[in-house]
Amino acid sequence: MKHYLLSVVQPAGATPPPPDALAAIMRDVEAFNDELRAAGAWVFAGGLHGPETATMLRPEGGDVLITDGPFAEGKEYLGGLCLIRAEDLDAALEWGRKAALATTLPIEVRPFVDQP
Repeated sequence: MKHYLLSVVQPAGATPPPPDALAAIMRDVEAFNDELRAAGAWVFAGGLHGPETATMLRPEGGDVLITDGPFAEGKEYLGGLCLIRAEDLDAALEWGRKAALATTLPIEVRPFVDQP
């Protein structure tokens, strides 16, 4: 089984859904996670705070420069992630489809580099 990263793509500046809609989304996400666990595909999943909470560390001249804020300004940011195991890309894409339906957000599916 290969590992795949399902990245939740969050639009920057988007208004959060109202509480009742958010509760329904969270129920769908938990059901998705339960399905992943039951299938033996779940490794790890979690949401992230907004990019304004980020701290960047950059190597510079033998030291590390620490700055507030995201690496880059953008219209979208990484809102959460899910690490899964899947037989192949087709299986990972099916999990990504289910994640998109559960979260109501775009999902990027990427394989990890094969390790020897």
